Amino acid sequence: MAKTVKCGDLNMPTVGLGTWEAKDEAELETALNTALEIGYRHIDTAAAYENEHLIGKVLQEWFSSGKLNREDLFIVTKLPIQGIHRDRVQKYLESSLEKLQLDYVDLYLIHFPVGKSETSAEYESEDHEGVWKNMEKQVDEGRAKTIGVSNFNIDQIDRLLKFARIKPACLQVELHVFLQQPELVDFCHQNGLVVTAYSPLGNPGYNKFLKKVGVEERQDLVNVLTDPVISEIAQKHNKSNAQVALRFLLQKNIVVIPKSVTPSRLKSNFDLYDFELDDEDMKKIEELNVGEQVRICDWRIFPNIDQQPEYPFARK
Repeated sequence: MAKTVKCGDLNMPTVGLGTWEAKDEAELETALNTALEIGYRHIDTAAAYENEHLIGKVLQEWFSSGKLNREDLFIVTKLPIQGIHRDRVQKYLESSLEKLQLDYVDLYLIHFPVGKSETSAEYESEDHEGVWKNMEKQVDEGRAKTIGVSNFNIDQIDRLLKFARIKPACLQVELHVFLQQPELVDFCHQNGLVVTAYSPLGNPGYNKFLKKVGVEERQDLVNVLTDPVISEIAQKHNKSNAQVALRFLLQKNIVVIPKSVTPSRLKSNFDLYDFELDDEDMKKIEELNVGEQVRICDWRIFPNIDQQPEYPFARK
């Protein structure tokens, strides 16, 4: 089983299954069943991933067969960009719960700090306090055990901490060996937020996604899986590049949610607890950090999102 870390009052497994871009029903069903058999107990999804109903179906099969109880799992979903409005939080969480066939989620995240109209291309004006109060209401009324944010920057989290009655328990953000964001990670840890890394292996399939949504493919994507420094360390420990890149993040007290639908990779991405990187390994990997210019998920598939005042990343 995966080790756990405190997320609010809950125990959050430090290795979870990411499911972004996993929409093929048979493929996702097989991947989820395999993952649960391997020992994954942390499943990450989002309204925007359009797969909550598929995940819910598999989970129900596990519950009804008696193989798992609801309390055995840590389920994360997210408030989509068109739900980031004080009057729409509950509606979207209830919709997610219905699809997931659950009474509650363990962690509910605001997916992005910029909200968008449900009916037009307009962006909402910033109302983090109003939205957060309604996130807190979901905890009060039992639909979410804990709440947090995704893709927020230090300033945005800092503001949230000043007015939050229930403090954010988690920040989920893109993190990998080339985008390590040490200041953001330290800030979160100092303020009691768990940090979860999405795209912890970079995102080898990102151009496929861009092509599908009709956006120009990028030539500047980094590849964690082919980096020679990672390869050398992997060889030394008799592990894969992916295992080394994930283990590096775990040793920085970061939760990882690698996405895979391949059974062998699901297994190797989970087998991270039987080896340790030494100080020299850690230092070599720390030196791979490039920073903001290698960010993969910049959300620019939404027109002019980077012109919004609350856009959380550097504007190119």
